[in-house]
Amino acid sequence: MEKSPLSKVPEVTLIFWIIKIAATTLGETAGDAVSMSMNLGYLVGTGIFAAIFAIAVIAQIIAKKFHPFLYWTTIIATTTVGTTLADFADRSLGIGYAGGSTLLLILLLLTLFIWQRTLGSVAVDSISTPKAESFYWVTIMFSQTLGTALGDWMSDSAGFGYLGSAVVFGGILSLIAIVYYKTTLARAVLFWAAFILTRPLGAVLGDFLDKPLNHGGLALSRYSASATLFLLMLACILIFPQRAAHKGT
Repeated sequence: MEKSPLSKVPEVTLIFWIIKIAATTLGETAGDAVSMSMNLGYLVGTGIFAAIFAIAVIAQIIAKKFHPFLYWTTIIATTTVGTTLADFADRSLGIGYAGGSTLLLILLLLTLFIWQRTLGSVAVDSISTPKAESFYWVTIMFSQTLGTALGDWMSDSAGFGYLGSAVVFGGILSLIAIVYYKTTLARAVLFWAAFILTRPLGAVLGDFLDKPLNHGGLALSRYSASATLFLLMLACILIFPQRAAHKGT
């Protein structure tokens, strides 16, 4: 029997993860560009990106089939609003990196639990209804925000620095990949573990690109770094056409 494509969710391949890491890094540099370089602050930046996120999610849910540009626009929206929201909570509200990471982890796990209890599965290939897709994007939103706070905690509070943190998160992602290919552990668990961890990896890579030299960064322009990452994503999408995921993938 022919498999039914999930019209709006991309097939999870190597290029998917490459674009995802680029998108999360772009979210960090673009979020910092608006909140810091433009001096709009975290709250205003969060408001701007939250509006973009809401519009993108509505368009994504209304869409009748998978559109790569719409999907990745929504991903970028989640990661930029996640950046400014986490920074607002951690810094402006004084929750701190550890407190923010703990709170967001609880919210993320609670969302996954409610999703599982409500629809019976959190697997990507189970997303075939607007309700499932709504859970999907709320989960992604929390994972992107958690990733920002976790990346900041690892690089600053834990003292690993940007490159050290990137090595740690990259190493954990490599272990997840090995477990995926060498074991039969639930694919949904491994997918969400990898999806969540690509965000702090992108956060520390973004900070490495645009933070001052005396803080361990390269002091690159946030605008040029964001533009370069955007062009990288665009090239990947155009050169490696993505297909919608299918049941059973």
